[in-house]
Amino acid sequence: MSGSSDEIEVLHRDAKAIFLHAMEECNIARAFDRHMHFEGLTLVRHPSPVVKPILQWLGGYKKVMIIAFGKGALPMLDALLERLPAELRSRVHGVCSAIGEPAKRHRHVRYYQGGHPLPNEDSISAARATLDLLRKAGRDTFIFFLISGGGSAMLELPLAQGIPLDDMRAFHETLIASGANITEINTVRKYFSAIKGGRLAKAAPLAEKLSLLLADVPLRDLAMVASSPTLPDPSTFADCDQILNRFHLLDRFPASVREYFLQLRKTKPRDPELTAFERTQLDTLLSNHDFVNAARDHARALGYRVIIDNSCDNWSYDEASAYLLRRFHALRRETPKLCLLSSGEVTVQLDNRFGCGGRNQHFALATAIDLGKLADEPLAVLSAGSDGIDGNSPAAGAIADTTTVERARALRFDPEQSLAQFNSCPLFTALGDAIVTGPTNNNLRDIRILLAPGPPRVGHGA
Repeated sequence: MSGSSDEIEVLHRDAKAIFLHAMEECNIARAFDRHMHFEGLTLVRHPSPVVKPILQWLGGYKKVMIIAFGKGALPMLDALLERLPAELRSRVHGVCSAIGEPAKRHRHVRYYQGGHPLPNEDSISAARATLDLLRKAGRDTFIFFLISGGGSAMLELPLAQGIPLDDMRAFHETLIASGANITEINTVRKYFSAIKGGRLAKAAPLAEKLSLLLADVPLRDLAMVASSPTLPDPSTFADCDQILNRFHLLDRFPASVREYFLQLRKTKPRDPELTAFERTQLDTLLSNHDFVNAARDHARALGYRVIIDNSCDNWSYDEASAYLLRRFHALRRETPKLCLLSSGEVTVQLDNRFGCGGRNQHFALATAIDLGKLADEPLAVLSAGSDGIDGNSPAAGAIADTTTVERARALRFDPEQSLAQFNSCPLFTALGDAIVTGPTNNNLRDIRILLAPGPPRVGHGA
């Protein structure tokens, strides 16, 4: 094996180690312990080291409700139930909509397996059960909302009656494939749904409410986690309508959904009523910042100089790839051992001819095609999602390097064709370079890790 191959093997190992370490550090149970504890029946919240703890006595509430939904619903629910004092736990009633089956069940919690990335029958059933429960909440009720990414599909019910599940699924699928970023997608979802846009909070206006988030959106857009079910959202229908027009969505929606949005244009929905959220509090348990900072710390422990650049968050995959490679090559001219980290998400606009893959593998393959021009250089890039799910594939993402294209061609793959057909997973799987974790029950967005063992060799990487 050549020296370059040996170095590439080390880069693969280090990139995977950085990703997996970051995932391990973002443990949900430990995040609960950092942010809160109970002293008797008093909830003590310490959202950050510089914020004075918030004390709230829960003994006076006759009912404790827990509404958990999203990819992190099961571990979030388990962590909260394990920490609730027994007296409060005996008062719990709740709903949980998650991807899988719970390892253990609380007898007063109704469990559903909501769909993702598209809603299913359980998504609707869980939404109806949630609204029914919340409407029974009064001033004697304290509600914990445990919200994580994926909740937009896993707890869903249209505002308009008569929209069938197939049309709901087509609506969500069209948004995902449109090329719009997550904030834009969630803005449109908010005006479609009986759950989103603060409507869960409005269903229990008199109850005291605490929303605990695993943030899969930029921190500036916390209200958009799961399309803002419990928090006021500053977006308006004018924003929604602009997105519908920019991405030509109405023509692509099913007839029932198109007619619904056309009717909204005529009625002009009022902007959010902020007074409906006076009894609602928020705490972010984990965010993408925790994820990327854990990756940074492990990369430093491996001897890399680490640069974090999140400026291409929500860019299209090709623009993000080109930008990060330019930055990477410029930085490695002056850095002996470089790790460039970039967190957030990239967008991919799909047509009707897509295969197996997701935005992370698509980004990795596009980057591999450019890196193939530097075949003598040991360079590698990993792109993967913290939820363990990349698009419609079984992988979380993939790792690519300067030999990916050559190795793929040796196995009779055409990398450019795989990219054009959005069919990256078979290629990376055949190379042994797909990152497969299985669903992680977490969701803190994606990370891209670019590694170089040293500066460019003479005549390369300029």
